[in-house]
Amino acid sequence: MQDKLTTWLWFETEAEEAARHYASVFRNTQIGEIVRAPGGGEPHTTEGQVLTAEFRIEGHQFVCLNGGPHPGAARTDSISFQILCADQAEVDEYWNKLSADGGQEVQCGWVKDRYGFSWQIVPEILPRLMADPDRAKAARVTAAMMKMIKLDIAGLEAAARG
Repeated sequence: MQDKLTTWLWFETEAEEAARHYASVFRNTQIGEIVRAPGGGEPHTTEGQVLTAEFRIEGHQFVCLNGGPHPGAARTDSISFQILCADQAEVDEYWNKLSADGGQEVQCGWVKDRYGFSWQIVPEILPRLMADPDRAKAARVTAAMMKMIKLDIAGLEAAARG
C-alpha cells in the first residue's frame, strides 16, 4: 500500500546512490523498490537505467527520482529535513555522517548533505528551552544557538542557566 504522504527527491543520475547513502546514515531505514527503465522508453533513458529508488527512514517513505538536469530542481534552504536527537552523541553522529564527503556545515544546527539537501540536526532539549516561560532564559538560549554551527547541548544548557 502506498503512503498517503511521500517525499520525492530530484536527482540528475544519483537516485540509487543517494537512497543507499541515506540508508547508511539513518537507523531504522529500509531500501525499497528500485525501478529501472524498460527498453524502448523515453529518448533520454537507456534500458536498465534507474528511474526511481525508494527508501524509508523511521517509517517515512522517500523516493529518489533520476529526472535529469532541470533548472527548477535547484536545492534551496526553503525546504529542510529536521532530525530530532536525544543527546549530543546522536547530534554528533548525524552531523558527521551528513556533512561528510562533500557536505557543508552551515549554522544553527543546519548542514547540507553532499547532494545539497538541508538538514536541521536538533537536540530534543532545544525546542523546550526556546519555549521556556522564562523569556529571558529562552532569549539566552536562542542567542547561544545563533552563534553555533553544530548545536552543543552543554552550551545551550549553560546559556539557559545564565
